[in-house]
Order: sequence, then C-alpha cells, then structure tokens
Amino acid sequence: MIMIKYIITLFSVSFILPFFACIGPAGEMDSDNEYAGYRPVIAYEGMEFTRPVDFQYSGGTNGHIFIVEQRGKIYVLNNQKKTLFLDIEDQVDNRGNEEGLLGLAFHPNYANNGYFYVNYTANNPDRTVIARFSVDPSSPLKTKPNSKKVLLEFSQPYSNHNGGSIVFGPDGYLYIGVGDGGSGGDPQGNGQNVKTLLGSILRIDVNKNSVNNAYGIPADNPFASGQNGAKPEIYAYGLRNPWRINFDSETGDLWAGDVGQNAYEEIDIIKKGGNYGWKVREGEHCYSPQSGCETQGFEPPVWEYGRGQGLSVTGGFVYRGTKLPGLIGKYIYADYLSGRVWALEQRTGKKPENTLLFKIPQLQVASFGVDQNQELYICSFDGHIYRLEEG
Repeated sequence: MIMIKYIITLFSVSFILPFFACIGPAGEMDSDNEYAGYRPVIAYEGMEFTRPVDFQYSGGTNGHIFIVEQRGKIYVLNNQKKTLFLDIEDQVDNRGNEEGLLGLAFHPNYANNGYFYVNYTANNPDRTVIARFSVDPSSPLKTKPNSKKVLLEFSQPYSNHNGGSIVFGPDGYLYIGVGDGGSGGDPQGNGQNVKTLLGSILRIDVNKNSVNNAYGIPADNPFASGQNGAKPEIYAYGLRNPWRINFDSETGDLWAGDVGQNAYEEIDIIKKGGNYGWKVREGEHCYSPQSGCETQGFEPPVWEYGRGQGLSVTGGFVYRGTKLPGLIGKYIYADYLSGRVWALEQRTGKKPENTLLFKIPQLQVASFGVDQNQELYICSFDGHIYRLEEG
C-alpha cells in the first residue's frame, strides 16, 4: 500500500511525461474512448515524431509549421515532408521526464529579422536556458550556424517543474512560463518568493539590452524597479508548474494550465502582478497540510478539476478558427494522463461551462498548437500530430 501511494504521489507531483509504451493512431486505441461530437484525426500522414512538445507557426503569409521534440530537435514541415531545422540535442539535458527542449517562439518580426527563441534545460550546472537563434538567410528551412545567443539562464534545483512555454504577447514582449523548481510541495517556498524567478510568469523585452542583461525590462512590470530584491522580470507569480501558456488572439487574455499537486488541476487567466496562490493554495483550496489558509490577495482560477477527471493538465488555446464553429471563443485544453480534452466557455455573470469533447486515455496530449488559420492541433506522445474534427 505504501508503494502504491508513493507511485500515485509521483504522478500527481508534476506534469507527467509518459512512463508507458505508446500505442498507435486514434483508430487503434482502446475501448475506453468516449466522443462527444469531436475527435482527433492524424494531420500529417507518414510523419512521426519523438515526444513532440510544441507546435508553432512562424507567422506571416509564407510561414511554416515547426514541431519541437523534447530531446532537442526542431523540424519544419514543407511540401508534406519534415526537415531538420535545429538540432541542439548535445546541449539539452533531457534525462528527466520533464527536462529537455520545451518551448519555441518566433519573433513577431521573424519574416524580416529571422529571430526565434527556445526554452530548454541544461546541466553542469542544472539550469533553464532561454536562447535566441537566427534562420539561415539563404534558406528558410535551416538555422544559421553558430547563431546562438543566450538571453537568460537560471538555476533549477530539481529535474521537474521546469515550465517551458515561451510566447510573444500582443505587446511584443516575450512571456516565459516557469515552474516552482520541483520536487513535491515546493520545499523551497519558491511560489510565494518574488526574489526568485521560479514559480512565475516572466516578461522581458527582447528588443532591448540593459546594463546587466541581453534583454530589457518592460517599464510596467510589477517589480520593474527590483524593489526589496524582487526580480524585475516577474509578471505574475504563485504558480506551481504552468504547462503551456497562450494568448487569446482576439481578446489578448493570457491563459495558463497550472499542474496541481495532490488534488486539483487549474486553469488561470494571468494578470499583471497576480499572485495565484501556490503553495498556500492548490486551486481554490488550502494546500494540505495547511488549513484555514488566507484567500485574500490571491487570484482564483477560472476553472479547476479534481482527481476524478485527471492528474496533469495540459494548457491549450482559445479557439479562433472557422472549421469548428461550435468551439469558437472556447478554451480547449486536456489532461495528459486521463486523455480527456475539454472546451471551457466563460459566461458573463455565470459559472464557466466545461464540456468534454472526447476522452482517449492513450492519446497522451502533451501540447496544443494553431496554424496560420487559427485551426487547432494536438501534439501527442504516440508520435503523431492531430487536428480536431467534428464527428
């Protein structure tokens, strides 16, 4: 019984990358599947990927789709083929389930400057690295050799809870999702400590340099002056392990899926200066073994779900495409371990409505992405990229 409890604790401690053998495409999965009007369909026949963790479109009318593999490779899709775009596997530490190359973002002016950014873990010492690369001017399908420039590095005390998302906001700044540093229960108290970058959403200006950094600090960041030792990069804090943050392309809201500890997964809308409660709270509840915890000053989640629905949330996107009219304006997200994919709809003056789209236990939804038309895709650890269809 002790061993069973220990295994369950491991599964609930963090965003879980798979310990299990993968099965095949959706049509071959088990009889526990459920469908409620939508289903995933393989988007790129004949293409398989190793632990794909990100799907990005480079922007503009002549952009391309890029798939990030956790081991340290990025592929660009062109003419129904995949081409290796970046290979930094020798620089990436992916020994832990939650380590590796975890995020990719293209500069808003990528078509002209060719800059793209990655978020990965490295060792000796263990750390997160935010780095910029440049596309090869002679070919949009290759990275320029020796173009790496490190913008930001910070220490990681454990192998888990690395966050990993990087995304440009409508303000042109780069937002970075950072976990609390790992282990279980935030033993270092990083979530409520603004003197560390851990447990936060960061916001930096990649178009400027400062005296000590290869980036600038937006003047309206909540701790921009570094008062009382607070990190000026912090935009919001009190997060456990934000696994995927993305902006609503219409409203500009920043959504996050924050992986829970023992009992609750949560969906947040990130506000400047917001404190999301970890580890005082898990979701809307006092985090055990605390009781009677304060609720004042904390931003409540938009939605939470318990262990009856899943164990590891995968944040997604507010759907703004056209092919699935029933989903427009709804936040599409998943649970990695239960295989559930939901649509969350905010309703003025009412509790949000959360609708199950489908459940495929072995789909292993690691991430979502959108293409140039804002149509939604799923990165699955069965090796495939899926798109959503009605049916």
